[in-house]
Order: sequence, then structure tokens, then C-alpha cells
Amino acid sequence: MIGSVRPDYRLGPDDQILIRSPQVIEISDRPFRIDSDGFVELPIVGRMQAAGLTLQDFERELNTRLGEFYRDPQVYVTLAQFRSDPVFFIGAFTAPGIYPLSGSRTLVEMLTVVGGLMPNAARRIKVTRRTDYGPLPLPNAVEIPERRISTVEISLSSLSENINPEEDIVLQPYDVISAERAERVYVSGEVTRASSIELGERNSISVIQALTEAGGFTPNAKRREVRILRPINGTDRRAEIVIDMERILSGRSRDFPLLPNDVLFVPTARARAAMSSMGTGLVMGLPWILVGVMR
Repeated sequence: MIGSVRPDYRLGPDDQILIRSPQVIEISDRPFRIDSDGFVELPIVGRMQAAGLTLQDFERELNTRLGEFYRDPQVYVTLAQFRSDPVFFIGAFTAPGIYPLSGSRTLVEMLTVVGGLMPNAARRIKVTRRTDYGPLPLPNAVEIPERRISTVEISLSSLSENINPEEDIVLQPYDVISAERAERVYVSGEVTRASSIELGERNSISVIQALTEAGGFTPNAKRREVRILRPINGTDRRAEIVIDMERILSGRSRDFPLLPNDVLFVPTARARAAMSSMGTGLVMGLPWILVGVMR
């Protein structure tokens, strides 16, 4: 027999109930399965509607029905086995899919069943629950009444670093657990290494941090006109933000945050690049010039 269930848990097809009644030995200590139509067939009382009722409701109804045959029948009903309602794991899990929720299973238990997250997954997961099954029991959960759902984002570090994390919630039927690929920012142009930087659990990264991870500027970088290309929601276009890195690096301006999917582009200082090219040409021609002078 399973452990305790919520008082408002409603019986459904394929649930198995256990009835105890010292006076009614025909049904006492015997499990009965609710059929696909939501009914259960019992000795003495016959066919009874069970789906949609709580255990307490069904217990009261059964006591009433048996009361026609016995004085004070004292019937107790418990849940012997849950039906296998589904939960959905979508996105960057090792084995995404639809999984049966047999019994009381927590988020961590089910993450183990699906094999955890893929290496390139974000370090936060999202749980979405139908309001029929009650609110998500976390303070940062958000209810969306028009869609009849509540959602919450959960950090994997909270789940893995704490002994009994409150985020290890008991899942309910039809919960949707989703994981996205890790969000990134991109650095290109006149930097030592063009880079794709994973944000992990960070909401943003500063321009200085991104440039440091990309190895810094090349000698030809145009530091005064570094560009951030930021996606415009709902379109395939990007807004351009021009920042002066010389002012930021000298402390005269504040550093600037890069958001997910931003592109940091460092343009070429054309005059500097031309001088660099010219200097290379002069060096390459220097032995011939010296030879000409010596002649």
C-alpha cells in the first residue's frame, strides 16, 4: 500500500482502493480496481461510481450504501495503488518524453528517471502545473489565471546542493517539466578569440567579462565604437548599441550588461590597420632598401 495522499486527491480509472470493514468480511481487506468508466464493482452493494470522488467522499457513500444492510458498518477506504497519470519532460533532457507518474514522485526522483539534463542544457528548469491540481508550493511561483496554470523556475544548484531542498516538489499529473539549451552571448570582430559564452545560471554578463573570456582586443580594435547587437523580441532584427570601451576601461563610464543572445562586435580601426599593414610592408622591404643604399 502506498503512503498518504492529499485530502483532495480525486479517484480515477485504474486507481486501486483498499476497503476495511470488520463487519463486512466480503469486502474487507480486499483491493478493488476502478474500471475505465470510473466505476468499481463491489460485493453486496454492486456497481458504484468512484471516479471524481475524493477518498473521503467515496468512503461516506460506501458507508451509506452498506448502511442499508448493516448497522453502523464502519468502513475505511485507503488508496492501494495510484493510476499512472502522465508527466511531460520536454527540451534538453537526456531522454525527454511522457512518463507515467505512479505514486508520489518528487522532481529529483523523476529527473533521475529521465537521465538528467544534457550537457548543453541551461541550469534552470521550468515546471508548469494545471490549476486543477493546486498551486505550485513555492514562493516564486506565478499563476496565469487565463491559462489555468501556474509556473515556476527552479535552479538545479538548489536541487543538488541542499540536503532537503524545498524545490524538490512532489509532481502532480500532467505537470510539464521543460529545460532549454543554455543561453549564450557571442563575441566577434577584433578580439583574440571569437567566442560563444554560456551564461549558465547568470541573467547577464558584463562586456568586460565577455572580452576577457575572448582574450581581449587585437591591436586593430576600434575601442571607442564597440557594438552590441541585441535581438528585438518578435522580429528577426537586432538593435545596435554603441559603447565606448575606452571610457569604461578607464572608469569614466559604467560597464554594460550583455543579455542572452546578444552579439558583441568589435570593429576594425581602419587607420590603425592601414598603418599596421604599411609598417609590415616597410619591414619586408627594408633589406632591399639597405642594399640599395650600400650600393
